[in-house]
Amino acid sequence: MANEQSAANRSVSFSIDGRTFTVEDPHQTAADLLRLAGLDPALYDLARMRAGHAEPKRFKDDQPVEVHDGDEFVSIRQRADVV
Repeated sequence: MANEQSAANRSVSFSIDGRTFTVEDPHQTAADLLRLAGLDPALYDLARMRAGHAEPKRFKDDQPVEVHDGDEFVSIRQRADVV
């Protein structure tokens, strides 16, 4: 049980758009992670970069994301208006 408590209290470091963030709880939603990075979930999606894959894995705003040490995420603008 002590190991479960220490694992639950361990902080996790990861990056979004190259900026490093740390959370105490590795269970987050994509929207929470976007807000942590100062981004509006209504305008951006979150995606995890994956070694060996050409495309990142994209998450919906309310989708749970388990964050691991060293994870790399990027924000993807949902829509870009063209003038």
